[in-house]
Amino acid sequence: MSQDSQHGKWTISDSEDEDNIIPPTPQKDSNKPSIKPDLERKPDTVTTFFKQERKLSPKRNEDTHSVKEPSAPSMGSEARKAAHVNQTLPVKYESHPSPSVKRKRETEEAGWNLSSSDDETPPPAPKKEPKKSDVSPKKKKTEDKRPPSPHGTSYYKEEPADFFETNLLSMNDMYRFYLNKVTGIPKKFNTGALHIKDILSPMFGTLKESVQFNYCFDIPWMVEQYPPEFRDKPVILVHGEKRESKARLIEQAKPYPHIRFCQAKLDIAFGTHHTKMMLLWYEEGFRVIILTSNLIRADWYQKTQGMWMSPLYPRLPEGSPGTAGESPTNFKSDLLEYLEAYRAPELAEWIDRIKQHDLSETRVYLIGSTPGRYQGPAMEKWGHLRLRKLLSEHTKPVLNEERWHVLGQFSSIGSMGLDKTKWLAAEFQRTLTTLGKARKSLTSPETQMLLVYPSVENVRTSLEGYPAGGSLPYSIQTAQKQLWLHSYFHGWHADVTGRSNAMPHIKTYMRVSPDYTQLAWFLVTSANLSKAAWGALEKNNTQIMVRSYELGVLYLPSAFNMSTFPVEKNVFPASSSSKGFPVPFDLPPQHYSSKDQPWIWNIPYTQAPDTHGNIWVPS
Repeated sequence: MSQDSQHGKWTISDSEDEDNIIPPTPQKDSNKPSIKPDLERKPDTVTTFFKQERKLSPKRNEDTHSVKEPSAPSMGSEARKAAHVNQTLPVKYESHPSPSVKRKRETEEAGWNLSSSDDETPPPAPKKEPKKSDVSPKKKKTEDKRPPSPHGTSYYKEEPADFFETNLLSMNDMYRFYLNKVTGIPKKFNTGALHIKDILSPMFGTLKESVQFNYCFDIPWMVEQYPPEFRDKPVILVHGEKRESKARLIEQAKPYPHIRFCQAKLDIAFGTHHTKMMLLWYEEGFRVIILTSNLIRADWYQKTQGMWMSPLYPRLPEGSPGTAGESPTNFKSDLLEYLEAYRAPELAEWIDRIKQHDLSETRVYLIGSTPGRYQGPAMEKWGHLRLRKLLSEHTKPVLNEERWHVLGQFSSIGSMGLDKTKWLAAEFQRTLTTLGKARKSLTSPETQMLLVYPSVENVRTSLEGYPAGGSLPYSIQTAQKQLWLHSYFHGWHADVTGRSNAMPHIKTYMRVSPDYTQLAWFLVTSANLSKAAWGALEKNNTQIMVRSYELGVLYLPSAFNMSTFPVEKNVFPASSSSKGFPVPFDLPPQHYSSKDQPWIWNIPYTQAPDTHGNIWVPS
């Protein structure tokens, strides 16, 4: 079966065998040099070797050939640790590009910055017999250097000093929902946004210790983001690495004796530690950040990302009872329960520390996922059933409720099943359409579900160009099984935040009024559109199985003494007095045109160059 788009035709196989995949290599021109980065990868990864389409300028040659390639950052689970390799050297566009590569199935588990919660079986790695012309001299391994960018080592530009100047007066402390700063957009659209250097700066507190929960780490880069005066303060990294990738992570940290590790238990196959959270302990108190960015530079450069930043939580008076300092949203006990689910001695001291602080000012609800199979009351603790419970207990039905749209926006897509009734339009839509304890009935067919996911054209014309697609790991293997899903898709457009060309790595879900001016609720989370992240019912709906760790915060109007949230029309420059909610993209979303295709990351795009003059030829 094949599908046409303005970027050419892609062919999909009908084979159901996920395990014996031999990815092809791009066709090479024997008269052109081959570029083969010396990257420290293990045999179970799938790498991409890009060909050079035109002669490199001396500067480009210096950038891409004469430098020693540093080791890759750690990139999450065993199934997803091919990291940045696919995009180190993008292919240059020619007016007559080489023939499209005939493709068989490929892995969805390789890429630059991969944040996926899919549950596909990873394939074995291809074995390549390099030609003599392909072999470059073996380079000495280097340690503790910044990994190459998706575009080569010269891509990142150092931001001007005022890029990191954040005016607290311009920040909206009502919702405490902030976007990341983006390099290369007008300054207006970064006024009230945050960079990681802002978050860790003395402006928010005098740091004593911190914990970083995440999926991908570049430890040397992360350490640089702490200000010099806090750079040697103790840090715990909570990760999901195993075996070789765990060893690489530990190796990265050797020069930093202040860094310790906590390995999250992943007992269910294909689960990941996808949660992204910072716990920051200051001399003045304690703060929580729940965010969508990995701890690598690409995630803080030209992507749309978001976070919730807690207020500064003061220490409780000595002798306060254990139940003190709770919020109306039960955030304190929910956070403690989430941390206790790790069953990790390394976090015990932090659990005690949180108990000693006053979290009563929190106005959001915590929604987490932790791996396991849950029955009875425990079914409602995690995943989408946790969301359903909160929507049932803390929202009220609205007039013409069935006309209020459900909207989901994400950066990765798992396997949804053969049709929408298998999960998406069944248990998941039932959760997303819950408003109060109204009639118990099947989901109304009139309730529209709109899914926002970048098209090929969105990626091609983005600030990063095609390499932005390395953070949008929707694979051909998954897409071919669920063509029905693509009718739900709407493109990425974010003029309201100046981020139309900053591809989203943020994940948001919301219920929006028919005229798109009001929200019944809003959720920012690490959870992509997958059963692994949100959980799937089993055993005749008496059990839910969750594979991954995820974390997000839910905004409900009742916690703000409101009936709905008005949608903010002027998100930037941010205003501390605004009562509108800053939805990060344009409403209403625009449905894909007849020419649009969803971005699929492991097929070639050679029909048109991106914003950097590159084409996309994965292997």
